[in-house]
Amino acid sequence: MPALAGIVLQFSKYQGLGNDFLLLDGRSLSAAEDSFGLTPAAIQRLCDRRFGVGGDGVILALPPREGGELRMRIFNADGTEPEMCGNGIRCLARFLADSDGDDPGRTWQIETLAGRIVPQLLADGRIRVDMGRPFLEPGAIPTLLEPGPAGLPQGDLAVAGQVLAVAAVGMGNPHVVIPVSDVEAIDLELLGAALERHPMFPARTNVHFVQVLQPTHLVMRVWERGAGPTLACGTGACATLVACHLLGLSERGARLDLPGGPLDIQWDQADGHLFMTGPAEAVFDGVVVPGLIGPEEEPPLDWTDEPPAAPAVASHPASEGLQAPANLPHAAAVPAGAAAAEPPTASTTAASTTAISTTAASATGASAQPAIDCATACVNGCLQPQACASQEARARVEALLGGRSLDELVAIAANSAASRFRSRLAADGDG
Repeated sequence: MPALAGIVLQFSKYQGLGNDFLLLDGRSLSAAEDSFGLTPAAIQRLCDRRFGVGGDGVILALPPREGGELRMRIFNADGTEPEMCGNGIRCLARFLADSDGDDPGRTWQIETLAGRIVPQLLADGRIRVDMGRPFLEPGAIPTLLEPGPAGLPQGDLAVAGQVLAVAAVGMGNPHVVIPVSDVEAIDLELLGAALERHPMFPARTNVHFVQVLQPTHLVMRVWERGAGPTLACGTGACATLVACHLLGLSERGARLDLPGGPLDIQWDQADGHLFMTGPAEAVFDGVVVPGLIGPEEEPPLDWTDEPPAAPAVASHPASEGLQAPANLPHAAAVPAGAAAAEPPTASTTAASTTAISTTAASATGASAQPAIDCATACVNGCLQPQACASQEARARVEALLGGRSLDELVAIAANSAASRFRSRLAADGDG
C-alpha cells in the first residue's frame, strides 16, 4: 500500500523566473516510502491552479542511490517525469539551503535522471548550477536529424505549413532551437506543439525560439515537453546558448531573457561544462489534506532500477555511472486537451517490481525474503506480512496519527514551516 497514504502532506512552494514547483522533503524516507504514495493523477490535482495548490510541477528530495548527496525526482503538472529541469534544481537547492540553514558557497551533489548535477548557493542568493556538458550526437539527444556543418544536428523541417531551420542539443533531455528574427511574432502554441511531437524527435522534445539582440544578449520563448508554454527553462537556456554559439550567432557566455526573467549562461571552453546562474525564491509553505491526493486506483510512482528498453543514450558526462535514458517510464506527456495514456495496472507494476534480489536475514532472525518495493508492489495488500519491509514505517505513521486531530497535524506541519521561515529570514539578513 502507499507508504504515506492518508497523511497530511507538508510542502514548500518555490519559483525560479516564474517556473513554480511544490517541494517535498523525503531525504529521511526509506526505499519503501520514497514515492510519497503519489500517482500521476494526484500530481495533476496538486498542480491544478484552481482545484489544487497550483504549480508547473512537483519535486521530491530523496535519499541517494548512486553515491550522491541526495536524489531529485521531478514531475510535470500532467504527471509525467522529465529527466531534469534547470529551474527546478535551482528551486531545490534554495529549498535545501532554507531548510538546513546553509551558508553561501554550499554545493550539493544531486542525482537526477540526466546524471549528477551540482548547484551552488551564491552570496547574492542566486543559484549557480554546473549543468555538465551538452550532448551533440544525434543518438544521445535523441534526434533523427543528421550532424551539420556547425557540429550539431541540423536540418530544415516542414512544420504547420512552414519550413524551419532547426538545431538540436541534449542536456540530459532533448531540445530543438530555432533562431528567428522576431521571437514575439512566433505562433508558439501552433509551432511548439507540432515540433514537440515531430517524427525527428523519437522521445519528443522541448522547443525554443531565440532572437539574437547582441552576441552576449539573447531573447527566447519556451515550449516545454509535457507542459506547453512556460515562463522559463534552465536546460533550454543552456541548449539555446550552445546552439547559437555553434551556429556563429553568440559568444560562449550570454544573458538569455526568458518571459520570466534573465539567466546567465556560460559555456566553459576548458572543460566543456555549462554553468547556469539564476534566482530561486520561496513563495509559501503549506500542507495538503489527504483527500486531495488519494485514495487512487492506480499504483504510486516508481523509479525502477531497470527502466523499459529505450534507444541507446550515453551517460551524462557529469555523472559517474548514471544513465540518461532517452525514453523514461512516465515520460510520454499529453498536451493540454488530449486524452491521457492508460496508466499501468497494479498487477503489471507488481510483476515488474517484485522480481528483484533477495535481502539478508533480518535482525530478528527471519530467513531471507525477496526485497519488495512496498510503495508499488503492495498497492492491493501486503505481499510479505510475515516480514514486512515497511512495518516500522507504518508503525511510526500510526503512532503519529493515533489520538491526533487534523488540526493538531496541521499545527505540527506549521511549526516546521515556521522554523524554515525563520531560517530563511536569518539567511536573508546575513546577505
